[in-house]
Amino acid sequence: MEKKDYLDISKASDIKNPREKALYRFFEMIPGILSLGTLFGVLVFSWLFPSQVAIFIICFCFYYLFRILYFSLHQMVGYFRVKINMKKDWLKELKKIKSKNWKDIYHVVILPTYKESKEIIEESIETLVKSDYPKEKIIVVLAVEERAGQNFERQAKIIADKYSDEFYKFLITVHPDNIKGEISGKGSNTAFAGREVKEKIIDKLKIPYENILISTFDIDTKVFTQYFACLTWYYLTEKNPIYASYQPIPVYNNNIWSASVFSRVVSTSNTFWQMIQQERSEKLTTYSSHSTPAKTFFEVGYPTNVVSDDSRIFWRAYLNYDGNYRAVPIYYLVSMDAVMAKNFWRTALNQYKQQRRWAWGCAEIPYIMFGFLNNKKISLRHKIGHLYTILDGFWSWATAALLLFLLGWLPIILGGQKFNFSVLSFNLPILTSQIMTVSMVGMLVSAILSTMLLPPVPRDMKWYLRWFKKSTVFLQWIFLPITLIVFGSAPSLDAQIRLMTGKYLGFWVTEKIRK
Repeated sequence: MEKKDYLDISKASDIKNPREKALYRFFEMIPGILSLGTLFGVLVFSWLFPSQVAIFIICFCFYYLFRILYFSLHQMVGYFRVKINMKKDWLKELKKIKSKNWKDIYHVVILPTYKESKEIIEESIETLVKSDYPKEKIIVVLAVEERAGQNFERQAKIIADKYSDEFYKFLITVHPDNIKGEISGKGSNTAFAGREVKEKIIDKLKIPYENILISTFDIDTKVFTQYFACLTWYYLTEKNPIYASYQPIPVYNNNIWSASVFSRVVSTSNTFWQMIQQERSEKLTTYSSHSTPAKTFFEVGYPTNVVSDDSRIFWRAYLNYDGNYRAVPIYYLVSMDAVMAKNFWRTALNQYKQQRRWAWGCAEIPYIMFGFLNNKKISLRHKIGHLYTILDGFWSWATAALLLFLLGWLPIILGGQKFNFSVLSFNLPILTSQIMTVSMVGMLVSAILSTMLLPPVPRDMKWYLRWFKKSTVFLQWIFLPITLIVFGSAPSLDAQIRLMTGKYLGFWVTEKIRK
């Protein structure tokens, strides 16, 4: 199979060769087989071999205890690095770079939108206006979907009229509906917007691709004033800047004081996970809002036929450049919305759907496996390392919370009278509860750091509500076990089962509401 062919695969049916299609289809089943196999194995073996399962559960708890302590250390280091970088004067740092002129670097900001309100779009653009980076070096692309309707095209034109003088260029693109081979969503819209800005602005003005960074942001992404200066510094000081993506840390603070408790826990957990991944840069891939060099963006091609476009662009580039590509961790924040809807149950449903969409990243597993088989230039060591990381990540996402909080009692329930009178049976709940108690240090670290990352409480909020909100931000972490199961394991298993059975997920746009 030719190189460019396997880069464009989104699912098994895209492959014409029957043997390769069957192989890719098997790879699609692996995440579900591993996760369901673990859960059913614990269930069945708790009945047949309760002693062995009890030992496995104790070892698993110890493994996760050390893992939590390891992650907590990374979390704290990442937090303090962020605090330092958020206070640094990055324009001053840029002026210290003598080898390159930072003023040559342009930033293209693509904002894909679908039926979001004018208020949400303008709030994000306002943060670009307030950026310290020279506006004559910023090109904004407001990427509208044709399927959203003419009202939203008119809304985009009103916004463009308001802000066009604030930036070097302000372009509106309208992504056509029902393009064959595409999945309607952020990825296809972003890819179309990229092609349009290349043709209508970049190529016409003959701006060198090496001097352009393309930031693909969610429409609710708000940047802090020094973000583009910080991003430019990382780009200019990177050893191989073209062969890297640049990943900031997302926080979900735009509406944090209005969001539900479980939305805050889920969103803050995502922030901390990304903070941990920044500390393990060899395992880092692109996620949500990120930046890509224009040369890579145009040469590799932004994906149009997948749900998880933010990670797929990384893996496309990694395979295209034979492993000579990486994600550079930027210890700087961008702010987005926590999930919020009109009522509690709608919010819970939307949170589940968003987590399931993110968990659909398990579709990267067959893509990477198949790509690694076809690309002989990437070293075996790197292939094994990446595969272990992604398999372990999605397996843990689907199974860890269930194993820790629900299935640890199965050997006692199903093990029979003989096992229940054993010393191991007596000590199993004691040992697991003690291990889980010690592991609460991780939750405590998260609780403390979460309060330190919060924006000020809105002044128009009544005093008793301000007090209540501040107290719940710390106490909300007692719901972590439930949240990890309902909005962690459940949507992850849902996504893996869909992939395993060939019921592929389409792109679902998270509802954006502000109160």
